[in-house]
Amino acid sequence: MPGWRGAHCHMDQSGAECASQGKRASAPFVLPRGLYLITPDESDTVRLLARVAPLLDQGVAWLQYRNKTATAELRRAQAAALQTLCAGAGVPLLVNDDAALAREIGAAGAHLGEDDGDLAAARVLLGPDAIIGASCYDDLGLARRAVAAGASYVAFGAFFPTATKATTRRATPDLLRAAATLEVVRVAIGGITPANARPLVDAGADLLAVVGGVFDAPDPAAAVRAYNACLAAPRPGTVAG
Repeated sequence: MPGWRGAHCHMDQSGAECASQGKRASAPFVLPRGLYLITPDESDTVRLLARVAPLLDQGVAWLQYRNKTATAELRRAQAAALQTLCAGAGVPLLVNDDAALAREIGAAGAHLGEDDGDLAAARVLLGPDAIIGASCYDDLGLARRAVAAGASYVAFGAFFPTATKATTRRATPDLLRAAATLEVVRVAIGGITPANARPLVDAGADLLAVVGGVFDAPDPAAAVRAYNACLAAPRPGTVAG
């Protein structure tokens, strides 16, 4: 398992603090919780940074750079600019679909979909401390294979209808419960709002991955805080501490 996953991570720690702590010590396995913010398709880099920057200190655990409409040149420029921004804010940046670009810009890791390259090769490329995630949709078997190949986290969804990405696959809260045995971070994605998020958290979601729920909100910073409020209360059967 990547070293960062052994960190004593608490709700009041940033993702960067957890990652750094995990590199320094071997400790009991504790999962992070928080908002996993994903960037919208934005062709204007200045505007992208202006939209992201005010949110990083509002409780963003991780940021993922995702732009399906950009050229390779624009993706490189935007990813590098976001890495500088995230480094200053202490928020780990992951790059969607491109482990090589993540390595090039010094990002914390990468997220790979089902058709986005070999996960084991990405682990070799990025090293043992990188955060590497895998889209697992509605498939626990796919999640098991991803963890065996070196995934730091598994992402399930869509849980609800979403305009961000066309998908016919629907995950259920029971899938999050079943994935607890994998002992990696569980991410829920797809149509999640502050109004429908809590059952997913209660089922075991450690991170809520969101695009439009934040960036399309009238007040994105308030939306970030609302998502984090869903994660603040202890899960059933746990004790706050």
